[in-house]
Amino acid sequence: MKRKIILDVDTGSDDAVAIMSAVLSPDLQLEAVCSVAGNKDIDKTTENTLRVIQLLGADVPVYRGCREPLVKFLCPDRLPKRGASKPVLKDGKEVQMHADYLDIPAAVIREQAISAPEFYVQYLRAAKEPVTIVAVGPLTNVAMALLLDNSILNKIEEIVVMGGGYNITNTSPSAEFNIWYDPEAAQRVFHCGAKVTIVPLDATHAACVTLEDCARFRALGTVSGNFAAELCEQRITVHDDSQPLAVPHAAAVHDAVCVAYLIDPSVLKDVRHVHCDVGFRDFCEGQTILDPRYYTEEKNCYFAFDGDRFKFVDILCDLFARDKKAGR
Repeated sequence: MKRKIILDVDTGSDDAVAIMSAVLSPDLQLEAVCSVAGNKDIDKTTENTLRVIQLLGADVPVYRGCREPLVKFLCPDRLPKRGASKPVLKDGKEVQMHADYLDIPAAVIREQAISAPEFYVQYLRAAKEPVTIVAVGPLTNVAMALLLDNSILNKIEEIVVMGGGYNITNTSPSAEFNIWYDPEAAQRVFHCGAKVTIVPLDATHAACVTLEDCARFRALGTVSGNFAAELCEQRITVHDDSQPLAVPHAAAVHDAVCVAYLIDPSVLKDVRHVHCDVGFRDFCEGQTILDPRYYTEEKNCYFAFDGDRFKFVDILCDLFARDKKAGR
């Protein structure tokens, strides 16, 4: 029986690969996709989500989610600082990790009438069997739904979160972007009582995609394979310039690792049951703080410290091969 999932995304490049993977998987039944602000504002992340669903011709509803964090933007000293970073150039053109809009046709399909948090409550109240939430952007929508009706926990099989880091960060010396963007939401979700599996930068940087892997995607000749190769090459350009990985000419495709984990859990390695809290202010804003003590507080999350890049890429190749051929 297929595992029912809901994807919660702030669609940029790696979210797009995750959506395609979930749509194409014979092991997963994608019930809905919810957008949230994060990589870009909510208008852009919703439009990009719709574009990917449309590209694959998938019959999956999209729900527009929260446009800002639960608390953070109420505090002027916690607003994101928009510093002028040096642009990454390739062949004289600027390359971004997440372009404002994905380079595929604009959406003619539309999102649903109700918001993402409302959808979660309505859907989970009526669900006949537990559903897995795969949250690969900030956790605002999921936290808001739990605030609206905490009884929906009974219908959640697992919450898989792309976020956080132990030895690796990207937004500050202590934090990964998704958790940093809405730390209060992350803390609420981590302590909600459901099974929470965290797929942090430690695992996603290990389970990376190389230029050779992109060539494998393209060789499939499918719409998703070609688009994934384009997105991953874009990410590799930025990684090589700003955050080189241990594997040369490679990129983390964070969000798709979460989908791969649901298909084959062994894509994550060294998964430990831990107590995890989130920092809220100053130097620890958005930090995923793991308690290393033997006599720790109650363990509330499973945290992956490593990943298998070969298994991850094989999973993606198998999925993209299922798509329609490009040009048909």
